[in-house]
Amino acid sequence: MNTTLVKMENITKKFPGVLALDNVSFNLRSGEVHALLGENGAGKSTLMKVLSGVHVPNNGRIIFEGKEVVFDTPISAQEKGIAIIH
Repeated sequence: MNTTLVKMENITKKFPGVLALDNVSFNLRSGEVHALLGENGAGKSTLMKVLSGVHVPNNGRIIFEGKEVVFDTPISAQEKGIAIIH
């Protein structure tokens, strides 16, 4: 059975003059592989930076292994096993 490991719900991220993410939801389940595709400026990198603690969302929530979490630094995400490899 594929258990939901990470759930991102209604993530919004604003920068001065730019709405980078507008109520984005994304789920990751055990055993799945995902690819984020889109045009430049679509928000792919911003979404992953929110997940990995580089950016804190303005709204929305991240649920990791059934518990709401706040990744406010990359280290806080890494402590849960989440990291982005560029």
